[in-house]
Amino acid sequence: MPSATVNNHRPRELLSLLASADPEIKVRALREVKNQIIGNRTKKLSFLKIGAVPAVSGILADSVDNVIDSNCNNDNINNILVQSAAALGSFACGFDAGVHAVVDAGAFPNLFRLLGSSNEKVVDAGARALRMIYQSKLAPKYDFLQQKNMEFLISLLNSNNENVNGLGASIITHSCETSLEQKALFDAGILRKLNGLLEGGSLSQRDASLESLATIFKNNPEIISKFSGPEIGRPLSSVIDLAKDRYPRTRLLACMCLIVIRNTSPLFLQDIGIKTKLIHILLELLDDSGQVGDEAPFAFSSLIAQKEDLQELALEANAIDKLLHHLQKGSLHPRRYEGILLALADMCSKMESCRSKFLSLQVLNLVTDALTDDSADVRTAACICLKSVTRSIKNLSAGYFMDEVIVIPLVRLFLDPSTSVQVAALGAVSNIVVDFTTRKSIFVQCGGMKQLVQLAKSMESAVRSNALWALKNFVFLSDNRLKESVFSELTACLLASLICDPEPSVQEQALALVRNLIDGCINSIEFAFAEDGLILAAIGRQLQSASKAEIGIQGMYALCNVASGNEFHKEAVMHQLFPLMDDKNQSFMMKFLQSNDSQLRAATVWAILNLTCPLSPGASGRLEKLRNAGIFSQMKNMVNDPCVDVKLRVRTVLGQSMAFGNN
Repeated sequence: MPSATVNNHRPRELLSLLASADPEIKVRALREVKNQIIGNRTKKLSFLKIGAVPAVSGILADSVDNVIDSNCNNDNINNILVQSAAALGSFACGFDAGVHAVVDAGAFPNLFRLLGSSNEKVVDAGARALRMIYQSKLAPKYDFLQQKNMEFLISLLNSNNENVNGLGASIITHSCETSLEQKALFDAGILRKLNGLLEGGSLSQRDASLESLATIFKNNPEIISKFSGPEIGRPLSSVIDLAKDRYPRTRLLACMCLIVIRNTSPLFLQDIGIKTKLIHILLELLDDSGQVGDEAPFAFSSLIAQKEDLQELALEANAIDKLLHHLQKGSLHPRRYEGILLALADMCSKMESCRSKFLSLQVLNLVTDALTDDSADVRTAACICLKSVTRSIKNLSAGYFMDEVIVIPLVRLFLDPSTSVQVAALGAVSNIVVDFTTRKSIFVQCGGMKQLVQLAKSMESAVRSNALWALKNFVFLSDNRLKESVFSELTACLLASLICDPEPSVQEQALALVRNLIDGCINSIEFAFAEDGLILAAIGRQLQSASKAEIGIQGMYALCNVASGNEFHKEAVMHQLFPLMDDKNQSFMMKFLQSNDSQLRAATVWAILNLTCPLSPGASGRLEKLRNAGIFSQMKNMVNDPCVDVKLRVRTVLGQSMAFGNN
């Protein structure tokens, strides 16, 4: 048969050529498979569907047996190994379905076997392919706690082959998750080896080392302290120096490593100059047109999140202006678009000055546009950004956000196919609907309220919880007419079932909703008694078995609001507190009064205060029942409670009891 050339064949044609007995045809077919699929997800999928990965994996398995086990050094077989490894790596690169296929085909151990080859090209190809696989979360986890595995990892880091070193670092980055594994790596001297690559290695080795170090440092202040001490040298200074490196990716990875150190051990990197420099470097990296620019806003977010001092420095560095500049460019990569929105969200999460700057620059319009983006991650990020901005009390009070341009697209996202988008949209709406009794009609008219009720029935607990949170805020300080419309949609039956939901977070929000619903006039309190007191009974049952303090807090405040009503309401509350009508039976109130949670103690004392108001005809009888249950003896022990609110209310209750001659 004449020598064949393999070019631009269709996938099925290439699959048949892979089965050729002629090694040259096989090599060329493997090379063309690799070339066709590089950077082309559609092509990868086409080859996956016809079983190309098992075919290539089979070729690798057959050839590796010949070369590694029999010490054969045949050029044709080595070429087959190089090309099959390269093809498998290409299938796995940036494509989780490809990683899945490679692992399922059994190629993973054979790729590791290539590292034992005497041929440098074969070793290099195997290391490259494995590094591509280890970029995915689907790659098998490496067990560092086995001695032989640790020894093998050390051999990878000691190798003279750059890709083999990089593989060792990639394994650490992918697989190191626990403090026990971090300690094992430190004890084995891995940090010293990584530091050696950091200070004397190539660009690729430095970058891989920075990623691995960040993984080993994460949430482990003890390791950071040891790394920064004299035992290893001056590694922290090396990382700081690399943050100023000429290569953008190195600068980004060095910044990310320093951020992990700072977030894990705040005592390190306190110097304001270093913090300011990190902010400026990350903002400059946004200008990079590639992956570095896509990842820079995420690193920036992790630097400033929940830290007012860093948010203030970022504001002074014109971070919001620069982030806006990139948003205005349009046609952003979804990853970059998402990152910029999340960075803006973190900038506006705490400081009113940042929110004011955000609003003054008209960024809100661009964020609102992102609510309709094709990417679910971008839509989620836009909602999170709106949630941060709408924490502005000044602008909330002015009804600035209760606008159709913002509200309508958010309500539409309630029906988004992505649960994360739904939850994020509910989070933004939860802020927007607070305290605007004059403009809440906009939300009702666009169907928002009815959608919230429907979402409260969702199969997803996070959606149920957040829908209830939004409803809770929606009825906060609302007039009775609005409350009635909400209650008619919810129904007592649904509310009672949500109070007893299997998920504690849903229970808490359902109780908080009832608390706000029945707060106010006597007519509002009557909601708790609808359908023969279904809701009130559900509250009582839930308080008997409350699994979290937060559930007890919301439940007791709900009873407190009921107890603010007339004599009938107060006696109904007493029935829930003492359902067995047995004075000697210890009520859950005693447990609440003895709780370490000051809010739970306060909520319980407030309920007692309303039950024992001297102006109420039945107060004396209720006082006697509480005294017999040991409640007053406990309260006498609380007159100097460390919580001021608890202390004041306890003294008020005890003072009220004196009017009835109780002491």
